[in-house]
Amino acid sequence: MGLLFDPTQFQLPNNCAEFAQSPQALVFDDFVRVYFSTREREKTTGKYVSHVAFVDVSKTLDKVISVAERSVLARGALGTFDEHGIFPMNVLRAGGRILGYTCGWSRRVSVSVETSIGLAVSHDDGLTFSRSGDGPVLTSSLREPFLVGDAFVRVYDGVFHMWYIFGTSWKRFSIDQPPDRTYKIGHAVSSDGVTWRKEEAHRIISDRLGDDESQALPTVIRLGDRYHMLFCYRHSWDFRQNKTRGYRIGYAYSDDLMTWTRDDGGAGIDLSETGWDSEMQCYPHVFECDGSVYLLYNGNEFGRYGFGIAILE
Repeated sequence: MGLLFDPTQFQLPNNCAEFAQSPQALVFDDFVRVYFSTREREKTTGKYVSHVAFVDVSKTLDKVISVAERSVLARGALGTFDEHGIFPMNVLRAGGRILGYTCGWSRRVSVSVETSIGLAVSHDDGLTFSRSGDGPVLTSSLREPFLVGDAFVRVYDGVFHMWYIFGTSWKRFSIDQPPDRTYKIGHAVSSDGVTWRKEEAHRIISDRLGDDESQALPTVIRLGDRYHMLFCYRHSWDFRQNKTRGYRIGYAYSDDLMTWTRDDGGAGIDLSETGWDSEMQCYPHVFECDGSVYLLYNGNEFGRYGFGIAILE
């Protein structure tokens, strides 16, 4: 269906001018709210800080109605796991509440970043969110020592299921380049959405590009008796400028939420010949609205110029 939202054409909060990454939908009666991460450049350091904003669009998913006037969630306090930004935030309704599972970023010295998963709750119908606490609900552990993030949470048969990523290594692939990270998709369950039990270091999606394949942003939907997952994957190095090694959208399916069969041909979407998603497709989010199934996703340069939408035929 094409590009839905270009952040460079709108006034965003916190002087953010580019990037609308990891679009995540929350369906209302009369519109769809799409949360995304955008970037502010710090004046003192010149580095980016990620903020969560949203855009409200028509239920036909083809028209922008309004854009958030302020950040959905304040940046983390000094020294916390989300001090330097939130990207992404997965939002869902559960038990009469609107929950937001955040991926908090904090800078490191020997490597560029560390991430963990936090929980925030909205008390004003999704306009803003408040942290449940300054710490994460899911973070590094004995067998998953770094880079826990990218939570996607849904409730099936009374159980909270979280698909997330966990780092498997930091590696210097080139002597003149900083270390790059590799991460895989994992799974955790919870009875209350707060206390989680991980399947420690269990890679639920097989590799297509070898052990140095990075997998990100899982999104799951149940259609009939089958569960369908879309995610994005890339090479772990030389992916930023080399379009042949950048993100693509992958697909897997499961009948029991335990065993997943990868079949990327089933994703049903590939790079366009020209335009905003001709070099990269990443950060997918699948959802239902008025009887149709839609896919939100980012394109070239990791969503610098916004996100688009596709409809399941």
